[in-house]
Amino acid sequence: MNLIDKVRIPSPHPKIKLFEITYLSSGLKVKGYLAIPTWGERFPGLLYLRGGIKTVGMVRIQRVIQWAAEGMVVVAPFYRGNKGGEGQEDFCGEDREDAFAAFDLMKNMIQVDSSSLHILGFSRGGVMALLTAIKRPETTSVVCWNGVSDMVLTYEERIDLRRMMKRVIGGTPSKYPDRYEWRTPLGEIKNIRGNVLVIHGEKDEHVSIEHAYRLEYACHSSDVNIETWYYPVFHHHFPASSQRQILSEAAMWMKKSFCN
Repeated sequence: MNLIDKVRIPSPHPKIKLFEITYLSSGLKVKGYLAIPTWGERFPGLLYLRGGIKTVGMVRIQRVIQWAAEGMVVVAPFYRGNKGGEGQEDFCGEDREDAFAAFDLMKNMIQVDSSSLHILGFSRGGVMALLTAIKRPETTSVVCWNGVSDMVLTYEERIDLRRMMKRVIGGTPSKYPDRYEWRTPLGEIKNIRGNVLVIHGEKDEHVSIEHAYRLEYACHSSDVNIETWYYPVFHHHFPASSQRQILSEAAMWMKKSFCN
């Protein structure tokens, strides 16, 4: 196992143990959270992949605990270079290895049922989730929640992110199309073996609904099993009460994928 260190930290849930972990990814020490329910011996595993970059969109303990409370062991990487981790993020480039390594760590934990392995990506984490499901065919299900699917589309839509994207990716889509294509998983969707769920607010101002439509089209074109939950009045961040309800429904969908 590629786990280097595991430090117990206070958990807001009395029946969930929470840790800050350090694990190896391509030789780098990367940090993240690990949440383990205590009311049983083995649970489905969930790789939770955050959005944003650096401190923007950082993993929230509350979200990790919400998923663990659904009866899942949750591993949530911060990605390289964050919270004391080594290296630097490059926006779904080499830092995708942090997701792959975290998936492998989760899969091999004694508390995880290795036949029920799930991935959830939010926002930028959608690309990371899809890339991981492509590279890890044992993935039972993958959920993209308001997730990015096309990196060129992100560059075109998010004028406020262009400077950052040019810096970390190394240029524009017109100058380096291969770098953006490499960060866009749509062309490899056919390699996903698990079920796909897309959750998206149609009024999302950060990741447009077009990302969801393109993913849906790619899945249908590749005979990948996909389900879509679109919400006409929701933006990038759902209202808290709706978010909790949909989260529980998504957890049930994951477990149903395992049973199927």
